Amino acid sequence: MTAPIASKYPHQLKSHGFIRSDDYYWLRDRDNPAVRAYLEAENMHVRDVMVATLSFENKLFKEIKGRIKQTDMSVPYQDGTFRYYRRYEDGKEYPIYCRQVITGSSGEEIVLDVNKVADGLEFCDVSALQVSPNERLLAYAVDTVGRRFYTIKFVDLQTGRELQYSIQDVTANIVWATDSETFFYTRQDPTTLRSYQVYRHRLGTNSQEDQLIFQEHDSTFNCGVGRSRSKRYILVASFQTITTEYRYLDADYPCSDLALFLPRQRGHEYDIDHFDGHFYIRTNKSARNFKLMSTNEKELDPSLWHELISHREDVLIEGYELFRDYLVLEERVEGLSKIRVRKWSDGSNHEIVFDEPAYEVHIDTNRESDTSILRFHYSSMTTPSSVYDYDMTSRERTLLKREDVVGDFNAERYESIRLFAKSSDGVCVPISLVRRRGMTEKSAPLLLYGYGAYGISMEPTFRSSRLSLLDRGFIFAIAHVRGGEEFGRSWYEEGKLLKKKNTFNDFIVCAEHLIAEGYTSNNQLFAMGGSAGGLLMGAVINERPDLFHGVVAQVPFVDVLTTMLDESIPLTTGEYDEWGDPNDLQYYEYIRSYSPYDNINDVTWPHLLVMTGLHDSQVQYWEPAKWVAKRRAIKRDDRRLLLKTNMDAGHGGASGRYQQYRELALQYTFLLDLVGRAK
Repeated sequence: MTAPIASKYPHQLKSHGFIRSDDYYWLRDRDNPAVRAYLEAENMHVRDVMVATLSFENKLFKEIKGRIKQTDMSVPYQDGTFRYYRRYEDGKEYPIYCRQVITGSSGEEIVLDVNKVADGLEFCDVSALQVSPNERLLAYAVDTVGRRFYTIKFVDLQTGRELQYSIQDVTANIVWATDSETFFYTRQDPTTLRSYQVYRHRLGTNSQEDQLIFQEHDSTFNCGVGRSRSKRYILVASFQTITTEYRYLDADYPCSDLALFLPRQRGHEYDIDHFDGHFYIRTNKSARNFKLMSTNEKELDPSLWHELISHREDVLIEGYELFRDYLVLEERVEGLSKIRVRKWSDGSNHEIVFDEPAYEVHIDTNRESDTSILRFHYSSMTTPSSVYDYDMTSRERTLLKREDVVGDFNAERYESIRLFAKSSDGVCVPISLVRRRGMTEKSAPLLLYGYGAYGISMEPTFRSSRLSLLDRGFIFAIAHVRGGEEFGRSWYEEGKLLKKKNTFNDFIVCAEHLIAEGYTSNNQLFAMGGSAGGLLMGAVINERPDLFHGVVAQVPFVDVLTTMLDESIPLTTGEYDEWGDPNDLQYYEYIRSYSPYDNINDVTWPHLLVMTGLHDSQVQYWEPAKWVAKRRAIKRDDRRLLLKTNMDAGHGGASGRYQQYRELALQYTFLLDLVGRAK
């Protein structure tokens, strides 16, 4: 079980007159046989170390898989003359997308069987299924590597046959024009993977002749294409962390030129939609937590906009949906998501109320606007994923489907608790926690999860796989640290750029609070986070290696300084407003002070399991590989240090509904074994 040791090849990195030596820079060469051999050796080391628990790991995988209803179907939604849904068949990894005519007695029509698309492939990600307005054609995007380079393919829904041509090396962003013969898609830069071009394609023509209708020249921006609620307009958005800009064209005249809606202004974020002759604008102009405006489609000057929903310091407007008689708002209040319904005719409004201490709710698929029925999704840490229809007039809600958890699951056996930990600057950080009801064990094993970046809030939702930990005496908790957006835009801004360390400090105080309150202890406390949450894991390990017994870092962003200095790496330039541009000395020094790879010390770390994917386009595999290699070179303790690379996947891991649980079973086995419960 000797751990592989990566060879050192000193490489000098120069910035601001400083020279950093990187002995493991060579691991960046994905096509180098020595690199692949090293990653395979690390994978073998994982198997050698975990060999004693392999049978338990397999048992755990079967247990997690066994809770999933093998033959299942989503709640159908209406779109045009059809109801659309997806279903799974017993033993199959991928969904089957289907539809049925709303009126009449026609049977099921298979739109796309992803199992057939994935046949013979190690990885298959099918995305962006778009049915043409005349309901006769399907366009979909497929990635067979995990690098997020997609191929657009087409299916004739009348015959079920796939058309014999495709468009390669594009993103999974597809929008049809009204004529059902023209559609729009985006391409990414082949090096940085930045989505920067919008093309117009006409069915039956050579894609090499497609017309470029927009190109985003600013390297810090991406672009995307969509369609308005009214289906009247094609919308093209340019966006980066703190600035957006929209263009539009009439979907009935797809060869017309794009018109600019409102010029970009640094720091101004807005998004638009169109319905019933009006544009609706969610904007943060003089409104940090956003306000909602509207204007006649022929009166676009901001001086003519009308304020529908005013800015509120304690409420973040996250989204909205437009209906004939109602406006529905997605809001964030005191750390929790809310849905508010407002009547157009008189402005009266009400909130859909829930009685659990921590939960997540959001607007679900609502393709039809001429209705009083709102479909929404609800979940909590004890309530499985649930889909409701809500009558906005009578205020009655109807449960359409709740995720089936196979076995003897009973939600009453578990309890959800909301706690608050006070950070060093006096800010109270919420913790969402779930455990078996009536637990008497003091200082129980506890897994603390965190993310804290991009304004993404960590929702306290249900996962049936988590029961494998809870039923073995674990507590699961989420630290809602700054960098997310649980308490509005200020919560995000206090955890980015030169305030990024607040994210790490918040996570540490949450851990300390859980110990102080007797929920767990140092030798029973574990941490987990992925991507930017993996950066969080690396930072807290360096800051407080004594605090955690074990850590799982999933696709961790741990070589922050080197990555942010390299503009050829995907996502770099577009994230200067998240992490800071290290070409500026102030940001260089700040990032250098917390970047996990640059701050490894010769101290005892927690047991560590690191997960990555060879084809990851967001956090390149070499970041965790270098991090582990550098740590292993100075490691003197007997703590586990494991690196598992999925050689056939990218940022999201395995693609099949069962295969993803193989990786989760390994992670849970790693944790359970460290407290003697892998039995």
